[in-house]
Amino acid sequence: MADQMSDKSPEQISEGTDKIVVKDLNFYYGDFNALTGINVSIKERAVTAFIGPSGCGKSTFIRCFNRMNDLIPGARVEGLVSMDGQNIYAPGVDPVDLRRRVGMIFQQPNPFPMSIYDNVAYGPRLHGVRKKSELDDIVRTSLERANLWKEVNGILDRNGLALSGGQQQRLCIARVLAVEPEVMLMDEPCSAIDPTSVQKIEDLMAELKDRITIIIVTHNMQQAARVSEFTAFFLQEQAGEPAVLVEYDRTANIFTSPQDRRTEDYITGRFG
Repeated sequence: MADQMSDKSPEQISEGTDKIVVKDLNFYYGDFNALTGINVSIKERAVTAFIGPSGCGKSTFIRCFNRMNDLIPGARVEGLVSMDGQNIYAPGVDPVDLRRRVGMIFQQPNPFPMSIYDNVAYGPRLHGVRKKSELDDIVRTSLERANLWKEVNGILDRNGLALSGGQQQRLCIARVLAVEPEVMLMDEPCSAIDPTSVQKIEDLMAELKDRITIIIVTHNMQQAARVSEFTAFFLQEQAGEPAVLVEYDRTANIFTSPQDRRTEDYITGRFG
């Protein structure tokens, strides 16, 4: 394997339509350069996995897609991040509307301290849906799509925090689905839940990817291999240095014939 950065550019990975395109991205926390020179094209209606050791910028990068990093004082982005050809950092882009289009699931389930029904109806109400029959339909459809309806349809008035961890995570997915996102960001969504719930989340991703572009951050190599069509490997080689995107390719290629020795070393457990 070569020691240098893979010479296979994102532009050569041409299968499918690009949903998100990143060019020459640098990300800073104040004076600290956390990510440098990132170029990648995320394919529409596919699952893309971000892998790499802890602290290599995966979660920082995924938050660039819905501008969650805007909420951190001193954080800034250089370069281009576009979705459907539109620069999402351009003047006039509404971050609130962007976050409706680009939903996010966090590592720890974070249902609101309200009923299951109100958790799912929260977003639609925020965007102007008031009719009870419409909200009922949205709640049921979203819970069905999240594979949770059969478990909760008789207890919709129960507090969402009373559910199990895996159910809470699927409730959060239903809450995101209720506003019809185009992209779903999943930041280690299975790390804090039981194995049975992990399987349900992975099955859910397989069902949703026909309609939604999914990006998942995961430390589980087996999970990345199971659920994704494309994989991006990030690495910070030295403490204090910015992280880089080492290699991006179809998942099968990353796990069977990586072009960069550092990718091979990571996926075979030699470090990380």
